Amino acid sequence: MSVKKDNIPRPLYMQQLIDLKDKDVIKVITGIRRSGKSTLLEMFAEYLKEQGVKEEQIILMNFESAEFENIRNGKELYDHIKNIISRNGRTYLFLDEIQSVKDFESSVNSIMADFDTDIYLTGSNAYMLSSELSALLSGRHTEITMFPFSFKEYMSAQSPGISAEDRFYDYMRYGGFPFLIDEKKEKNIGTYLDGIYNTVIFKDIIQRNNIKDPAFVEKLIYFMFSSTGRIVSPSSISKAMRNEGRKVTNETIDNYLEMLCKAYILSKAVRYDIKGKEYLKTLNKYYVTDLGLRNHVMGHRQIEATHALENMIYFELLRRGYKVDIGKIGSMEVEFIARNESEIRYYQVAWTVTGRPETLEREYKPLDMIPDHYEKALITMDKGPFDSLNGVKRINAIDFLLSDP
Repeated sequence: MSVKKDNIPRPLYMQQLIDLKDKDVIKVITGIRRSGKSTLLEMFAEYLKEQGVKEEQIILMNFESAEFENIRNGKELYDHIKNIISRNGRTYLFLDEIQSVKDFESSVNSIMADFDTDIYLTGSNAYMLSSELSALLSGRHTEITMFPFSFKEYMSAQSPGISAEDRFYDYMRYGGFPFLIDEKKEKNIGTYLDGIYNTVIFKDIIQRNNIKDPAFVEKLIYFMFSSTGRIVSPSSISKAMRNEGRKVTNETIDNYLEMLCKAYILSKAVRYDIKGKEYLKTLNKYYVTDLGLRNHVMGHRQIEATHALENMIYFELLRRGYKVDIGKIGSMEVEFIARNESEIRYYQVAWTVTGRPETLEREYKPLDMIPDHYEKALITMDKGPFDSLNGVKRINAIDFLLSDP
């Protein structure tokens, strides 16, 4: 696999940072470890320099680096910033993996109040947003959630002439963590994914939540990875655990699932009753943030192709800024309801419907039952050209993943 050696552009995230530059809010960039948050800050710092910001006006601190290991609480952070902050113009302050600093929230609040700064934070656990930071900065912070490479970003790193179809199956197998885009050896890929998995499990789940039973966390992750794209509930998971000799309550399962989502290893899609216009309390779906991580943990055990594709489409919709739910209409399911401030879109996902009239009918029927006139589409790996049916578009999955948002 031949790829460019330069930093790979992340235009969706860069544009968000550019739009938020100098706005009176703290920018909080969250996401699973090694998804590219640190590199994004570095690229944005370079952008600032290109816009005429002087180097002494940019402070970039990574709290997982030994360089800053002496800063471990909020007071030490404030004192350090106070001593080095620029006295000539606004300072752009980048605090990477800030959750490593105890009680950072009040210090960041004070820095914002006391100095002329534009502040950017990153963290690998969503608990940092549900902590004192939210209370101190009510209405004064905004979150950007960052994911591993989209397929379009992945393809942007390939040398000219490389076919998207040739690389699609590699992407689906090994995922989109940036470091792996130039790695060819299976052993190295496995070692790297193992490192991410172990760090997330230990630092962002077990250590962060003071969990006394790490074996249960891994068992739950294994179960959820094997259930990717399937409807589950705390009661169904609890029952499966009891069958393996573990007694655990539905509430405990619910709490652990929240921990996994807060660490960005999973993402929860809630069921929504389209006709009743209400969210349902049970039977949700969970998708894994990176299929490569899932495949590594599961030993590349087979995942249904449609569920793998569904997982990819789900995260692509999140990247594009949609809130994504799963839909219920009557007794039928709509894969995804994607909403933003201005529109709603409905999607069904299937690996193929070619030569399968019963599958085609099954996928079209719930879309046809939806009474509104928002855009509806069926995404498959089938190749076009396609005709729409009753206003429902058919889209090739690779074309969709490579299209502009």
